[in-house]
Amino acid sequence: MTTSNQVTKELTAKELTIERIFSSPSLNGQTPKALKISPDGKRVTYLQAKKTNLSHYDLWEYNLTTKENKILVDSEMLFNGTEVLSTEEKSRRERQRIDGEGIIEYHFSPNGSALVFPINGDIYYYHLITKSAKQLTRTIDFETDIKFSPKGNFISYIRAQNIYLLHIASSKEIQLTTDGAGPIKNGMSEFVAQEEMDRMTGYWWSPDEKHIAFLRVDESPVQTIIRNEIHADNIELIEQRYPRAGTNNVKLSLAVTNIKSKKTRLIDTGENEDIYIPRVEWLTDSNNLSYQWQSRDQKTLALKVYNLKNRRQTTLLTEKSTHWLNLHHDLRFLKDNKTFIWASERDGYKHLYHYNLNGKLIAQLTKGKWVVDSLATVDEKQAWVYFTGRADTPLESHLYKVPLSGKFPEQVQRISERNGFHYVDFSENSQNYIDKFSNTSTPEQVSLHTADGEQLAWLAENNITPTHPIAPFYDELVTPEFGALTSEDEKVTLYYKLYKPKNMEPGKKYPVIVNVYGGPQAQHVVNKWQGLDLTQYLLQHGYIVFQLDNRGTNHRGTAFEFPIYETLGRLEVADQITGVKYLQSLSYVDKNKIGIYGHSYGGYMALMAMFKAGEYFKAGVSGAPVTDWRLYDTHYTERYLNHPDVNAKGYEASSVFPYVAGLSGPLMIYHGMADDNVLFTHSTKLMKALQDEGKLFESMTYPGSKHSMNGEKVKVHLNTTIVDFFDRHFK
Repeated sequence: MTTSNQVTKELTAKELTIERIFSSPSLNGQTPKALKISPDGKRVTYLQAKKTNLSHYDLWEYNLTTKENKILVDSEMLFNGTEVLSTEEKSRRERQRIDGEGIIEYHFSPNGSALVFPINGDIYYYHLITKSAKQLTRTIDFETDIKFSPKGNFISYIRAQNIYLLHIASSKEIQLTTDGAGPIKNGMSEFVAQEEMDRMTGYWWSPDEKHIAFLRVDESPVQTIIRNEIHADNIELIEQRYPRAGTNNVKLSLAVTNIKSKKTRLIDTGENEDIYIPRVEWLTDSNNLSYQWQSRDQKTLALKVYNLKNRRQTTLLTEKSTHWLNLHHDLRFLKDNKTFIWASERDGYKHLYHYNLNGKLIAQLTKGKWVVDSLATVDEKQAWVYFTGRADTPLESHLYKVPLSGKFPEQVQRISERNGFHYVDFSENSQNYIDKFSNTSTPEQVSLHTADGEQLAWLAENNITPTHPIAPFYDELVTPEFGALTSEDEKVTLYYKLYKPKNMEPGKKYPVIVNVYGGPQAQHVVNKWQGLDLTQYLLQHGYIVFQLDNRGTNHRGTAFEFPIYETLGRLEVADQITGVKYLQSLSYVDKNKIGIYGHSYGGYMALMAMFKAGEYFKAGVSGAPVTDWRLYDTHYTERYLNHPDVNAKGYEASSVFPYVAGLSGPLMIYHGMADDNVLFTHSTKLMKALQDEGKLFESMTYPGSKHSMNGEKVKVHLNTTIVDFFDRHFK
């Protein structure tokens, strides 16, 4: 293997520009997406961008027989033109944080012989044996959420808010639901399910292919807002049902439809209709359907099972919290149809538990003052449970295994070897896994392994050779220093990353940019590849960059997360001040030039820091910020702030508006003018408050841009604007 030192000796470093950061080919090298081991185990497939266009994807494969990487399906073979998406699909992709064109999504048939792709609102079918492609639908309406049935006889999809099936052999189409229209959506996930629960579907096939369970979503109770979607050449008035904190949510009905008879049966989810249903999953016998029932205040989560034959329901387990319960995807019903695996934070850390189908606990499988990230697979034959987690350090994610028996849960066995971050995806038979690995000095590498960790093949070695896109810049790459601080109240340890420019001049004092997110369900101080991004650009232009994970962020246990409950922006800012005090103690830091920058919750944090702690933060950039939590959605906001009627003082204290008068340094606000997540109203309301207070500020708005600020030109302009702001005030 060629080492980075060998490479850099052969190369003359080029100047890194913002334009180059966001242009093709990617400086991160070969970065395959959506990796899957095919059901027949013959190939590993992935999406890879065209060399000439970072945002246009084709389907590639690593063939396990020939040991070769090659293109499997060229997206232009299926569709060559400008893709048009429905409003629903645009929103769905925004919720998934998916950007691009070509093949964005793909699904294998159960035997691995065929694939389906949603492109341009239609469905395309590709047969791997005959290498033939055909377009299955040609309709005015758009097809979304496409799935193969479990035995491969049907393809299912959503069209015009109803569930449809296509029988593959006969090409006969079956409309399964008929009342989808207006506020009624069948088989679809509501806004908060997509944005906050990581549930992107609203229907589920039974394993025997005889039934489909689905959610009927009635949006009529949800308040309709008129949202301006401002584009460069026009303004659209969008009617959007947006469930703001304290207002009505959708009404959900859980139903099961018989495919043959088309008869639909409603499942009684209880008298209280003001609930969430974050997860639905069939048991392996196809006679029982599980669903997770979550209370509006998110302090109760029940796992329930409905039996199709006797129509009875049982509650397998109930989780309760005095603060909130984090959702997860770590429920696995075993093939023996006798037991299941479940994740819980009941002891303060997320761990795995083994239950029988009567709801009796068999064993706690993992234990300790560290957290499980996710359940990877269960090898029932060998009686091993595989998972990723933080048993070694909260700053890295590794693959581990424990016995299914539950003996010695403290003695987990680590499988992954290299220090850093490992994202794994197992084959259906639990014998092999894909490992996406990186650390602060190693771009993402993808490899195929046996279950015991033996490497079988590189899928994307992504080695930094002289021809790698990053090679001309790699010599200037700065890796961070990791460290730990004690919070001001001496209650917790706070981890940080410190990036310092290369070849610092003795005696010179440097400005610092604190790059913050700081919100729940996030962690930035980790040992994984960040790449050549704005941080590296700032370093090359004489800035120090600092990141600290404050209380409320995750992967540290509930005692680290829960202190922010019912008052946001207080402890988080206090912990960031602890970081700034540390920076001020460094001889090479200019105490009067410490700035802060963040997007979304990070934008909120930047505002709170500038308004409440101007003596520490001398300039700030706030991107797409939440400014008034009463304007944000129910599921996210009420999880951390409770209901506005219960915690009115907390909502007021967590808003930025009581602190606007405290602004003393330069501030810039930017926002996408078509943002349907953190609505543009958050920023316009803030701009008016600042004007009323007589506070000067800068702003930059992006016509047509949504919350993710996608698009090469947008990203180049935005990042150039951010750098220009700090240059003008700190240089």
